Amino acid sequence: MLVLASSSPRRRDLLARLGVVPSRVASPDIDESPHRAEVPRAYALRLAVEKACAVDRAAGEIVIAGDTTIALGRRILPPADTPDIQRDLLGKLSGRRHHCLSAVCVIDAAGTVRTRLADTIVAFKPLSSDEIDDYIACGEGLGKAGGYAIQGRAEAFVRFLSGSHSGVVGLPLFETRALLKTAGLALA
Repeated sequence: MLVLASSSPRRRDLLARLGVVPSRVASPDIDESPHRAEVPRAYALRLAVEKACAVDRAAGEIVIAGDTTIALGRRILPPADTPDIQRDLLGKLSGRRHHCLSAVCVIDAAGTVRTRLADTIVAFKPLSSDEIDDYIACGEGLGKAGGYAIQGRAEAFVRFLSGSHSGVVGLPLFETRALLKTAGLALA
């Protein structure tokens, strides 16, 4: 009945915390390039909607998709696709506050599209070049938004967090639960 439009194992794990197991997982194939002059909030919400709409939905199925975007001011940071990009991203985040925008989109069985967005402020301690190199060497932040995984070693870099910890991991559970209940999914 529930389709998870994501290949992220973190999103499956987070849904499990709500007692939800998707009946099907589908990986959406969309262009994640920001539009010209697109602001981070609009970008995260657009990607969540596009991901949800990109997967086939059978009659009666509910689709859920999410996007996690890291923003420094109005600048959308790319995922850390290479160690060099990751080094650059961690250098930019070192000693600074940034926003982790975690958008969720749910398409209910009738085709109604609903979205929610969690805006979490995260502040990293100043990172030495050795700390950055050691973190890159562990491999956990490669491919991740902002170049880090808060559920791993990078949590030790966080000196301040205001908002949704699960949103930084990949799916804000408070917002997700509300959307799934509105879509008619029975939750405890």
